[in-house]
Amino acid sequence: MARPPADQYVSGVKKPGDFDDFWKDVMDQASRIPLNPEVVHDPLRSSDDVDVYTVHYDSIDRVRISGWYSVPKGKIGPLPGILHVPGYIMEPPILKSWSKKGYAAFSVAPRGKLRSNGQFNPGYPGLLTYGIVDRNTYGYRGFYVDACRGVDFLQSRDEVDSARIGVTGHSQGGGLAITTAALCPQVKAASSGAPYLCDLLGSIELTDSGPYHEIRDYLNMHPDQGQAVEDTLAYFDGVNFADRIKCPIIVSVGLQDSTCPPETGYAMFRNISSTDKRIYGYDGHGHDANQHEHNAVIDEFFSKHLNP
Repeated sequence: MARPPADQYVSGVKKPGDFDDFWKDVMDQASRIPLNPEVVHDPLRSSDDVDVYTVHYDSIDRVRISGWYSVPKGKIGPLPGILHVPGYIMEPPILKSWSKKGYAAFSVAPRGKLRSNGQFNPGYPGLLTYGIVDRNTYGYRGFYVDACRGVDFLQSRDEVDSARIGVTGHSQGGGLAITTAALCPQVKAASSGAPYLCDLLGSIELTDSGPYHEIRDYLNMHPDQGQAVEDTLAYFDGVNFADRIKCPIIVSVGLQDSTCPPETGYAMFRNISSTDKRIYGYDGHGHDANQHEHNAVIDEFFSKHLNP
């Protein structure tokens, strides 16, 4: 039987009554840890028009996080800031193309990523199920905070206008764009592409693709832990974060996406509280969500809201 249209899908995700209290406590814990940023110029990766820096800072559980920071050479500021959050298996890129457009751009490598895996390294596959039976040990607890601390890093920079900070990402990065915009009211605009981490348990029924198969495999091995897994994931599901988003936001989905089912993107999008929101559903596209053409939409969106 054919699946109904993606935009008609109804998610079964239930939001825990103490969802906001849990995340307030997590963010309060993180805020008590000094950022201790280390910023070192990288002449090898810099160019005539962009300065590139390696960055390290402290996050929750005192895990040291790395990233790439780039700024247009010769511009003192104030500059709008862009935070780029990475996909599940990708390594954070150097965002020189963003800096050439006039942004101070930070590409964060949350815990477990290359250069941020000295203290925490569950591997890929592995992150999606690490500590999954307890909301306080689940790997994404720290992972979400690491991305938010990237916003803190941008705000700590004298050349960045803290009133003009955006976040963007695709796939896992799309999911992280949702959680970061939800947890960080400093974010003024967000772009989420093919968002992962939305309706996590629904996704394993909609697709047999990775990375979601990690959850299915885990439940097959530990059938007695099904309720604990469901309880934990409810605190990390983008569908439950969406109503905290108040800033302008755009979302893109590929209507033939077998990695991050478009149904889950629509389910998350419906919950977004912002009155300035738009979703782009691209027929004939899978997990790429028509990035080749949609990148121009993203550029125009941030140009409008962050005014580089």
